[in-house]
Amino acid sequence: MKIWLILGVIYIGFFFWYTDLGGKLTQEEIQGFIKKQEQNILNSGVSPDSEEFRLRIDFITRFMEEDNGKQFIMVNNIEMNEDPGDVPGANPGESSDQLLSRYMEHLWPNLLKRASHPIFGGNTIWQSMDLVGIEGAETWDQVALMRYKSRRAFLEIVTHPDMIDRHEFKVAAMKKTIAYPAEPIAFYSDVRIFLGMLILIIGLSIQLFFSKR
Repeated sequence: MKIWLILGVIYIGFFFWYTDLGGKLTQEEIQGFIKKQEQNILNSGVSPDSEEFRLRIDFITRFMEEDNGKQFIMVNNIEMNEDPGDVPGANPGESSDQLLSRYMEHLWPNLLKRASHPIFGGNTIWQSMDLVGIEGAETWDQVALMRYKSRRAFLEIVTHPDMIDRHEFKVAAMKKTIAYPAEPIAFYSDVRIFLGMLILIIGLSIQLFFSKR
C-alpha cells in the first residue's frame, strides 16, 4: 500500500506540473502579454506607428483571445541556410547549426521549465511528394514537432526579452521555414500516458516481488 501511495504522489506531482490547469488566458493576462510584446517589437526597431507593428500585435492578440487552455503542437518545417554569413553576436564563419544552437540556448531551459519539449525531430529523405497551392515548398531539410503545455506557456517564452536578439540567429540559420500550431485530437504519445503505464508496471512488479518472499 505504501508503494502505491508513493508512486501515486509521484504521478500526481508530475501531472500537475505537466498540465496547465489555469484554463483560458484571462483578459488581464492577455493585456500583460500584449504590453511585453509591444515593448519587444519597439526594442527591435519597429515604429509604433507602422503597419508591421499593428499587424504583429493584432496577430498575437487573436491567438490569445482564441485560447482554450489546452496543449498544442508546433509543427516546424525547415530548410537550413548553407551560407548564413556573419551574424552580429556570433563568431565569424559560424555554421547554420551553430547559429541555431545559439538561438536554442535560451529556448531549452524555458521550454523544459514549462513542461514543453520536442516530441519528434527528423531529417527529410525526399522532396515534397504532394504540393498544392504553394510555391517554393518543394524542398525541406528537417521537421520538428514541439509540444507546448498551453498558449500561456508559449507566450511566456516568446515574449521573454532575450528572444528578440536571439531570433536573428534563427533567421540567419534558415533559408526558409514554416511553423504553425496544431491541437492534438488523438495524442497517443502523451508523456502522461507513458508515465502512468510505467508507474503501474513498477508498482505491480514491486508488489509481485514482495508477495513471493
